[in-house]
Amino acid sequence: MKARLLLVEDSATQGTQTKSELEHLGYDVRWVKSGIEALKWARQDPPDLIVLDVVMDDIDGFAVCRWLKLHNGTRDIPVIMLTVRDEIDDRVHGLQVGADDYLPKPFSQRELEARIFAALRSKSTQAELVERNRQLESMLHHVESLAITDPLTGLFNRRRFADVLRREVAVTRRYKNSLALLMIDLDHFKTINDRFGHDAGDAVLRAIAAALSSGLREVDLAARYGGEEFAIIMPHTTKPNAEIVAQRIAAQIGSLVHEFQGEKVSLTASLGIADVADLSEPSAENLVKAADVALYEAKRAGRNRIVLFEEHMLSAPTNLD
Repeated sequence: MKARLLLVEDSATQGTQTKSELEHLGYDVRWVKSGIEALKWARQDPPDLIVLDVVMDDIDGFAVCRWLKLHNGTRDIPVIMLTVRDEIDDRVHGLQVGADDYLPKPFSQRELEARIFAALRSKSTQAELVERNRQLESMLHHVESLAITDPLTGLFNRRRFADVLRREVAVTRRYKNSLALLMIDLDHFKTINDRFGHDAGDAVLRAIAAALSSGLREVDLAARYGGEEFAIIMPHTTKPNAEIVAQRIAAQIGSLVHEFQGEKVSLTASLGIADVADLSEPSAENLVKAADVALYEAKRAGRNRIVLFEEHMLSAPTNLD
């Protein structure tokens, strides 16, 4: 594909000759005769490179180049400035306003070709570096996402859960906000794996994870805590309000119908809730322990229920499967 050049030259003789030479070299050339036209076409149809005369009747090349380099859509276009003047100050001025190269008239076709080739090669190298950086950032983002995401359900994993909970507890302690934690355990989930296989169990976990994600606020965080157990961090939420959310989640889980080998199966869940107000020493570890104790109490009481943490539960055994 031909490189597209914008030639800005107000001299008919010089413009015709330069355009012809550039086209002979294999470039696709658009020739304009004023600075205004140059700015118009650079905005509307950005070229790969601009060959820009300095001395023009309407706007000089320095002003055109300065405008091009100030705007996002045109700042990366290489500019080679042409002028009959060969003074050091003019060259310096051209480079100061953003020109990539400076060529005094008269110039040879070979020299112009070499400078255009060098400018385009530099632009290509920069574009490759930008693309490589973009790919690297994308890869790093992907790796980071893998590090904090449960691969089966797409929810955050236990590592991410722990990091966020520690942060939220610290914020809650500082600003005296409310913070609730909901622990969810699927009742008799092992029977799904035993009867229909682990692929069926994985499908159930994915369906429940999707249901959990759909009903939460942006500030909440749902995570797969381990196996068939999930956790939800709810900032700015008291235990009674968290119970309302838990009731909705329990209903969602119970309403899901999973079909395996022609048989329809539904599950229930046990849920435990605690908030920082329950803790004499607020910490992420203590909040998890309190919610876990409430969860085990729900399982001990027959499963398929929601239990709110109370301090006396700490003395009860927690060894149910």
